[in-house]
Amino acid sequence: MGRLIYSLLLYIALPFILLMLAWRALGDRTYARRWQERLGHVPAMVQPGVIWIHAVSVGETLAALPLIRQLQQRHPDRRLLVTTMTPTGSERVKASLGDSVSHVYLPYDLPHMVARFLRRVRPSLLVVMETEVWPNIVSQCHQQQIPVILANARLSEGSARGYRKVAFLARPVFQRLQWIAAQSEADAARFLSLGVAPERVTVTGSIKYDVAVGAEAREAAAALRRSLGKRPVWIAASTHEGEEEAVLAAHKALREQHGSALLILVPRHPERFDPAARRVKAAGLSLVRRSQGLAADRCAVYLGDTMGELLMLFGAADVAFVGGSLIRRGGHNPLEPAAWALPVIVGPHVFNFASVCDGLSDKGGLMTVAENGGELQAQLIALMNDPQQRAAMGQAARQVIAANRGALERLQAGLEPVLAATAHKTVVAPLS
Repeated sequence: MGRLIYSLLLYIALPFILLMLAWRALGDRTYARRWQERLGHVPAMVQPGVIWIHAVSVGETLAALPLIRQLQQRHPDRRLLVTTMTPTGSERVKASLGDSVSHVYLPYDLPHMVARFLRRVRPSLLVVMETEVWPNIVSQCHQQQIPVILANARLSEGSARGYRKVAFLARPVFQRLQWIAAQSEADAARFLSLGVAPERVTVTGSIKYDVAVGAEAREAAAALRRSLGKRPVWIAASTHEGEEEAVLAAHKALREQHGSALLILVPRHPERFDPAARRVKAAGLSLVRRSQGLAADRCAVYLGDTMGELLMLFGAADVAFVGGSLIRRGGHNPLEPAAWALPVIVGPHVFNFASVCDGLSDKGGLMTVAENGGELQAQLIALMNDPQQRAAMGQAARQVIAANRGALERLQAGLEPVLAATAHKTVVAPLS
């Protein structure tokens, strides 16, 4: 009954959802492309044993890449389908994996659209990255004996409370998941509180600890740093609306003591590149955009307005601030700067990465500042004035990563029995 009510409400909301899609397409034409896929009209896949991996957007896609590459290496005979919800996620899949995987957009979670999608794709199993669980998709996969696995799973206390408020709908969904590979003991406990059987939950750790900085990224970062000149450089990564004012104020304060200091500013979403550039200029700071390919040895702000280069950009900085944390967005991944042995600064709102931030903070690799921006200024200046503290924090952050590696192998080990059982399985419903 709960899923029926949910589906009826979603059908009522569908016209507004399509209007929102059209509205987004006015500002970003990529939303207008392949829109039929969102209704379940996707190319047919006839190869048996298709492994379907869902990653919502860029962050989940980046987390999924090591798993996807390992699956390709260990199971070269099986086709992989990757679904995303956003064009930026789609672009990251294509840029990183090319034609080695298939990509389509996830259909809206309406029964007939999901059924059409499954008839066309005919997956043998579904691996969902982190927390993206849809009632009708999970239910129809369950009915067709398609295992659904939640990988690198996290569940904040706030999200768990929300699910408990609609337990009539949420509990059956979580109870139909075959396996949940949780990031932490706290995440596992929250899944158990939603009625998941204990034998279906395993703490495997976060595969984001398995972040690797390749030789190509190191060479590019070193070249960028040389081009920037000998001066203090910090990066504000994955920033959102409402954070850049505090970031720019902190940078202006830093430049009062270090007149040549450079800020590498990387907004979280591409649609915010232009507004961020305008905000920098309004603050009276000189700007160079990375996409323009111009020298940045004299500017005050270097805008990272390209896709897929954030990990490399961290390597050109001395200190990293990770955004989404001065506002109530829950923060973004602090492990990429930690992999470069950078001291990490975050705001107070890091519930999406609570256990990761706690681990880094406990070992001295991360500091938290208040959301008003004043502490960001003070801590940034203090770190830039103290190279020994920067080095100590950076080494502590790197050691946390080293101590927590292995989640990818544990996840892969848990997947192998399911992969073996589904090697030749396919949905038997006819194509339509």
